Amino acid sequence: MSTPQEAITAPKVATSFWKDNLRDYGMLISLVAIVIFFQVATGGILLKPLNITNIVLQNSYIVVMALGMLLIIVTGHIDLSVGSVAGFIGGLAGLLMVRWGVDIWLSIIVCLVVGGLIGAIQGYFVAYFKIPSFIVTLAGMLVFRGFMIAILGSQAIGPFPPIFQKLSSGYVIELISSEGGLYLTSFILGLLLALALVWQNFRSRARRITHGVESEPMGFFIGKNIVVLAAIGYVAYLISSHRGMPNVLIIMAVLIVAYGFFTNRTIIGRQIYAVGGNARAAELSGIKATRLVFWTFVNMGVLAALGGLVVAARLNSATPKAGTGFELDVIAACFIGGASAYGGVGKVTGAVIGAFLMGVMNNGMSILGIGIDYQQVIKGLVLLGAVCVDVYNQRR
Repeated sequence: MSTPQEAITAPKVATSFWKDNLRDYGMLISLVAIVIFFQVATGGILLKPLNITNIVLQNSYIVVMALGMLLIIVTGHIDLSVGSVAGFIGGLAGLLMVRWGVDIWLSIIVCLVVGGLIGAIQGYFVAYFKIPSFIVTLAGMLVFRGFMIAILGSQAIGPFPPIFQKLSSGYVIELISSEGGLYLTSFILGLLLALALVWQNFRSRARRITHGVESEPMGFFIGKNIVVLAAIGYVAYLISSHRGMPNVLIIMAVLIVAYGFFTNRTIIGRQIYAVGGNARAAELSGIKATRLVFWTFVNMGVLAALGGLVVAARLNSATPKAGTGFELDVIAACFIGGASAYGGVGKVTGAVIGAFLMGVMNNGMSILGIGIDYQQVIKGLVLLGAVCVDVYNQRR
């Protein structure tokens, strides 16, 4: 039985926790609110199985590239070239697979390596020559947009081989016979993913408590995980009611888990946050900040290449306009998801939430018939609002 003092303290602890973690949970609540709004406004179209699958396919490249952009923003830098790099890699893939008939898997490896080299070149100028990343990547945006037009000759290249198309338009092979229109293999995979995420949350909480790190109130923690389990399970059910789980969703899930582990559980991941928090102090403590900044750009180049391959597979062609504006969506996803414009702050889950928040907004506004002009205005205001919240938290 709780004492009167504990009864008084519990609400204060919950209130204090909520204020201190507004950045982490605010966007999740916003995503839920936006989903509910568009679900009502569109007459239930938003959460139809076909539309949910479309949202995943349409925003897969944003999620993939946002994971790399998050690390760059955490270190206090920015990369404006990711859209052009993605478009250039898509054009290179078309050149290799369609025109020259190079083996698909060899072409994919070459494209990822080239993306890494592009990131290395830009990262070298930023990390070792100390040229502002804004200038270096702005130059890269122009350079690789020009290279893309040069190799494509202002014409689209396609179609791609059917196996390559499955990267974005294929679905998980069903090992269990479907019943009642439900793809059971995909549904089970979705449930396993939800359970694994909840289990990891409980492990993380136990580890924080063991080390004496402040953790969220138990009631709030349990409620949050119930909501997460129900939400992922419901989305898995909807996707499994259409054609099953897309291959690209599996790729996204693997990357999210890998980068979540990297940022939270590895020494290098923690060092990246230290560099973004205070680069000088990090160097004095023995962290090789220059090298870490360099490798974050290499990583971004590889993920931009992967994003370009996903887009090319989805469109089934490499076009001169591919990648246009991608950098804005990717950067916006990170900032809306809670990454700080000052560096040192940001989570993988936040970037993913930000990406899907943008995707739901785009999809919902399109269903409602809102023009692209007003869509841009609304997204710009949402981005500005997210940065204003970041500035407010910094000043507080």
